[in-house]
Amino acid sequence: MITIEQILTILKEDHNFREVLIDGTFHYHLTDLTFSKISYDSRDVDASTLFFAKGAAFKREFLEQAVLQGLKCYVSEIDYEVGIPAIIVSDVKKAMSLIGMAFYDYPQNQLKLLAFTGTKGKTTAAYFAFNILRQNHQTALLSTMNTTLDNGKTFFKSQFSTPENLDLFRMMRQAVDNGMTHLVMEVSSQAYLVDRVYGLTFDVGVFLNISPDHVGPIEHPNFADYFYHKRLLMENSRAVVVNSDMDHFEIVKEQVKNTPHDFYGSHSENTILDSQAFSFNLNGQLSGHYDIQLIGHFNQENAVAAGLASLRLGASLEDIRRGIATTTVPGRMEVLTQSNGAKVFVDYAHNGDSLEKLLSVVEEHQKGTIHLILGAPGNKGESRRADFGYVINKHPHLQVILTADDPNFEDPMAISQEIAEHINRPVTIIIDRETAIKEALQLTQNGTDAVIIAGKGADAYQIVNGEKTAYLGDFEIAKRDLG
Repeated sequence: MITIEQILTILKEDHNFREVLIDGTFHYHLTDLTFSKISYDSRDVDASTLFFAKGAAFKREFLEQAVLQGLKCYVSEIDYEVGIPAIIVSDVKKAMSLIGMAFYDYPQNQLKLLAFTGTKGKTTAAYFAFNILRQNHQTALLSTMNTTLDNGKTFFKSQFSTPENLDLFRMMRQAVDNGMTHLVMEVSSQAYLVDRVYGLTFDVGVFLNISPDHVGPIEHPNFADYFYHKRLLMENSRAVVVNSDMDHFEIVKEQVKNTPHDFYGSHSENTILDSQAFSFNLNGQLSGHYDIQLIGHFNQENAVAAGLASLRLGASLEDIRRGIATTTVPGRMEVLTQSNGAKVFVDYAHNGDSLEKLLSVVEEHQKGTIHLILGAPGNKGESRRADFGYVINKHPHLQVILTADDPNFEDPMAISQEIAEHINRPVTIIIDRETAIKEALQLTQNGTDAVIIAGKGADAYQIVNGEKTAYLGDFEIAKRDLG
């Protein structure tokens, strides 16, 4: 429950309140309103709902329909003049976040919050931290892959890497009500760009890495803006963990010098030694031997980051060792074996940097012919297309099949042809992803060969024309067609 008096106080304290209007006329006596529900979906309102009108695509008719359902008041940057009070604010997304916190009685204050940001590795690092912390703490996880609010008893799929702010605080409240003491989550640059975590302070924030990505018409206008929004997590965390080998580390190092911090990587005391495929040794705060199921040095780095962050939140070294050893991630380096011995790798690698790391790891273990199935999404991250070409050109023996990967409102053939323009040798284009996987599996000869299916990971859908359409999923298709 939240009263109109509480709402106005919150907005005024944040210097976000402008006025209350009814059909363009100033309204001075907005009292005696109490709300038992908050929503940004005009289809989900009633007389007890405080509604937030947000987004460039929002239309007046949405509000008109909500008024017919009993809506009595809404928060907006615009007075839509629908005959009910409009609480006018300068920034509706910031208003949503602060009012959402209050409505759910500030659940973040009852949780230890750990957040991961970075161009790649957020989900894997979050899974490591979740499995470490749940050894001796009741832990919730909000990730791109799966969300659990009850220490892993049940999981469900999230729509975004970082949930919309009203959903975020609702899930935090549910986690608290379920007895959780810790919450691990991913915080994307978009989360700060569109104020999904506005006003929230994390107990530990982790910066894994940065590389050019998410630059485009509906994302960040340039890399500098992307990097800035990534760094906001450092400003909004009580303690931080940073990869000393990341690009532009000196900028982040200067930013966090007065914040409690741990660095890891080759320019720190927390370094990986004697790295093997399924184990590694550490110097520094986590000194010792660790077993790991996810191959690749970058996965070992993610494990170290999660371990250092978890150490600050009450995990023991044994918790860290056990958590790292038991972690697997759907769609991250999942491995299948064909009847002829060839390996099939399913991985979420979806930008140039993560693809380079994936190819390097597979080539280290598979010395025969490697077939790569790859696409690029439509209407986002358009710079990836040239990046993919650059990476593929560095691996001249790689056999490439380009295919659809969430084409959205673009033509998947046009996307594939754009990627192909950046590749310095012939490639195969098979737009139907299921067919592409089946044909690639038929090309392997023996146990030295491999098929890499990159991009979608565990996603069991394709985004076409703004809608999620049915798709069995890369892993399930490969498993069915192993031969």
